[in-house]
Amino acid sequence: MRLTKFTDLALRAVMRLAVSTQDGSMTTREVAEAMEVPYAHMAKAVTRLQHLGVVDARRGRGGGLELTELGRQASVGWLVRELEGDDEVVACEGGPPCPLRAACRLRGALRTAQEAFYTALDPLTVGELVASPTGPVLLGLVGGPRTA
Repeated sequence: MRLTKFTDLALRAVMRLAVSTQDGSMTTREVAEAMEVPYAHMAKAVTRLQHLGVVDARRGRGGGLELTELGRQASVGWLVRELEGDDEVVACEGGPPCPLRAACRLRGALRTAQEAFYTALDPLTVGELVASPTGPVLLGLVGGPRTA
């Protein structure tokens, strides 16, 4: 199973924000620079994380991003499911549709494997992701400015 780049980026943002209380709040631009990704991509990920209730964003002076309590306690499995959506591993109905779709056993096996992947992530929380040695590394990330 492979995560989309969007999900990977959102997870890295959540991890960085999980340790940001140790060095002050961060802006979306600062998180993008630390993760060495374009600002526009990070802004989309942060917006999605806000809609999920995982990140709180405040504008203006003294503003910034903050991981919510839900974000700290969130199961990584739940978060990945929400970010990835309900898409199947294979596109049986795509164009052109697979001629085996009506009697294929592979589709069900792949769906079962996908759910097993998510289930393996369920016990892990965002807070656990940033335990040592990851947390100190995240705090040390300093990225250069990148353009969209």
